[in-house]
Amino acid sequence: MASIYDFSVKDIDGKQQSLAAYKGKAMLVVNVASKCGFTPQYTGLEALYQKFRDQGLVVLGFPCDQFGHQEPGDEAEIKNFCALNYDVQFPLFAKIEVNGANTDPLYQYLKREAKGLLGSESIKWNFTKFLVDKNGKVAKRYAPTDTPESIEKDIAAVL
Repeated sequence: MASIYDFSVKDIDGKQQSLAAYKGKAMLVVNVASKCGFTPQYTGLEALYQKFRDQGLVVLGFPCDQFGHQEPGDEAEIKNFCALNYDVQFPLFAKIEVNGANTDPLYQYLKREAKGLLGSESIKWNFTKFLVDKNGKVAKRYAPTDTPESIEKDIAAVL
């Protein structure tokens, strides 16, 4: 795949969604989980989405259960949890794997484009974030400990 826009993913309701729909927008792609110490980052992610969506930011949440079984629910439970606890308005997608033999192709691409610490491609934990600029280029990768608030200036810079 030559571009992030070549990927199609399943949304939280099971419908195929082409990432080409986000052409011209900046994207913050995050592997999320409902029962993680970083789960309160949903608040900050939603705040970023609300603050910058009119300027062209979309946050994309990809639930993943590969780290400590911290996303045990199905898509309906995840959607309900996010709505009730964090009033999440940004797009959520079907559960995926971000590491291993069944890594989602989107995450294979993201990890290749923006390596982690010491050049590692592996995702270390939930709430790893990838910032994609308005031209579809993966601009930066952030650790789970990087809060949404701490990356706001980088988001503003790509808008």
